[in-house]
Amino acid sequence: MKQRFKILIQGAVQGVGFRPFIYKLACELNLNGIIANNVNGVSIDVEGDEGLLNEFISRIKFDKPRHSVINSINKTKLELNGYDDFKIIESESSGEPNTIILPDIAVCNECFYEMLDPENRRYLYPFINCTNCGPRFSIIDSLPYDRPNTSMKNFEMCDQCREEYENPLDRRFHAQPIACPKCGPQVQLLNHNGKLICEKEDAISEAFQKIKEGRIIALKGLGGFQLIVNAVDDNAVRKLRERKHRDEKPFALMFPSIEMIHDHCIVSGVEKNTLVSSESPIVLLKKKSFIRHQASSIQHPASSISESVAPKNPYLGVMLPYTPLHYLLMQELGEPIIATSGNISEEPMCIDENEAIEKLSGIADYFLIHNRPIVRPVDDSIVRVIKQKPTILRRARGYAPLPISIRNAAEENFVCVGGHLKNTISMKKGNEVFISQHIGDLENTEAEKYFCNTISDFKQMYKVNPDYLVHDLHPDYLSSKFCHQQKAKTIPVQHHLAHIAGCYEENNLEGKCFAVCWDGTGFGLDNTIWGGEFFIYSEDDFNRAAHFRKFRIPGGDAAVKDARRSLTGILYEIFGNAIPFSKLNLAVPENDLRLFTQMLNKNLNCFETTSVGRIFDAVSSLLSICSKSSYEGQAAMMLEFAADQTILSRYDFNLTDKSILIFDWQPMFEQMFIDLEKEISVSEISAKFHNTLAEIIATLANRAAQKNVVLTGGCFQNVLLLELTINRLTENGFIPYWNQKIPTNDGGISFGQAVFANHLIIKNKQHKLVKTESERV
Repeated sequence: MKQRFKILIQGAVQGVGFRPFIYKLACELNLNGIIANNVNGVSIDVEGDEGLLNEFISRIKFDKPRHSVINSINKTKLELNGYDDFKIIESESSGEPNTIILPDIAVCNECFYEMLDPENRRYLYPFINCTNCGPRFSIIDSLPYDRPNTSMKNFEMCDQCREEYENPLDRRFHAQPIACPKCGPQVQLLNHNGKLICEKEDAISEAFQKIKEGRIIALKGLGGFQLIVNAVDDNAVRKLRERKHRDEKPFALMFPSIEMIHDHCIVSGVEKNTLVSSESPIVLLKKKSFIRHQASSIQHPASSISESVAPKNPYLGVMLPYTPLHYLLMQELGEPIIATSGNISEEPMCIDENEAIEKLSGIADYFLIHNRPIVRPVDDSIVRVIKQKPTILRRARGYAPLPISIRNAAEENFVCVGGHLKNTISMKKGNEVFISQHIGDLENTEAEKYFCNTISDFKQMYKVNPDYLVHDLHPDYLSSKFCHQQKAKTIPVQHHLAHIAGCYEENNLEGKCFAVCWDGTGFGLDNTIWGGEFFIYSEDDFNRAAHFRKFRIPGGDAAVKDARRSLTGILYEIFGNAIPFSKLNLAVPENDLRLFTQMLNKNLNCFETTSVGRIFDAVSSLLSICSKSSYEGQAAMMLEFAADQTILSRYDFNLTDKSILIFDWQPMFEQMFIDLEKEISVSEISAKFHNTLAEIIATLANRAAQKNVVLTGGCFQNVLLLELTINRLTENGFIPYWNQKIPTNDGGISFGQAVFANHLIIKNKQHKLVKTESERV
């Protein structure tokens, strides 16, 4: 018996070859009707044999295109219409958007092979793409995802491209960025003043030659400009560091092939799969081998890669070419390159060539540009594999703006503005939380502008007028100030509760858990700076169960990169004014320490904190590993790298049971002083310190007696700490959970704010309902 259904499919179903897939499937099953994109997803009006219609819906679910995500399939039975074939019709653009925008996708194998085929009309064309790959989020202006709504709108298709675009059986059917050398974008090479040198294939060949000569190239990539330099040319790498004012922070590398990555790094199966995935993120890999010497000096054997790429660091951040342009450049070069964000320090990436020439001409010698506009900056994502699971540390290209579904969603929609560092914003719409690309630290006007533009961008894109703006509790965060300046209702969410809520929801936990949140800084409910927190947490309630002993740090925000200040704060708590500087043999000028002590005496620009991040800094400075950081988190990272992981011993510690459990770090430090006096190696002391922290969590988990344990916050970017803790908890019968889909650092705060605010709204509604019912009685 014949039937007719109107089917609406919602999810990530635009820009992934979904309509051609449906067309082919309908033709195969002799079904008739029409299909179109609309602002809600994909709409299908189809009729045919009832059994074949059921098979049609079943195969949509199981045979869908590889990059698509189906959130829902809703069908409505209609009267037969008498369709005599199956057609793809023009998209409908009216209504409120309720579809998912796909991230940019790395070039697929089919396009790669076509690009290298001399017989193919797209031979060596740097903008080859199809429905399985290419730009999405970085070029879309508005929904639905059709060419007129992208930055490709001004490139009129040639006859051959139009034929492919309109052929339902072609891989490029309705591939919105479709292009070829005849009708698509082209590249140009400019000098540092913006003067044209050459174009097209010549531009790529000349750029390759300049890189070989040790020059710095500003490359207009997929989501913004990158600064490119030959990674085996030490002079060129040092020149980039000098011009970019980047002392020691590691640079990301791009390798021509996975085989070459294997030559330099240890690569597990999961790491390889992550590198070659369609997301193609930067993956942190251990250098092939390294030798630990004394103190914090870490080196690896002779390598063609400049030591200046990642000094004193046993890891490299590596990726593979993810655009055709990168492939062509790397194929010519045959060596790894540095591919770092094209920006002035702390500012967003440049996306426009005029802006790039204005801002980067003091850094770059040449500019390799193209004429396809970039709508919004999208930086490279960063992933680290932990316990054989890919864990996102920076969520951007390849992942953003894909949403994460939340359970028990409130009707209200809201924009969550994240924290101050590693900022992202999130938009909660229905049961989806759309997380923005990495925005960065909100430290200057350019970053503030990018932050505000991203909020406007998301509101316009998803047509959301938020019921609430959700922000951090810290009154001085730029993101918090932004919310207070708007005419909107606001919900403040405490920093560490946002971290915990995000990890809790990401892992689909239910009921109570024991939650550990350790980081550098977060404004607490008592108006002090927290960072060493233990909670009993559920979607309905939370209770601060324990925290690290408080101490004061002199110098405000300066302490983030000056570990000596944290160390002085610890020493002052232990010794007061009688700090035995000479006995401790600190590799820090005594005059500086005395100045910090005077500040503590007078309580001058000091703040009180429970921060574990600052305790890491203090230990790093105490062991003379790193006292002044050139980038955020360096002191803690160097302490992690220095640890001898064969050491299993730890320090004793005290828990003070007052109105709340307090971990007293003083006995641990006193034992470190003794170890230093005995000339125990810093690698052993660092290991014992890490082991102690893992044991603290295991001990408090036993007291809390909750099966599920959440581990979140920036300190758990430390893989040694995280894996030690996971192992100890597992041995004790607990189930540990940590962030994987969203960053454990402050890049995950906006998602956590959305989850916590949702819990709060639902709880308040339930409370009001109970109250109303009791009043009726």
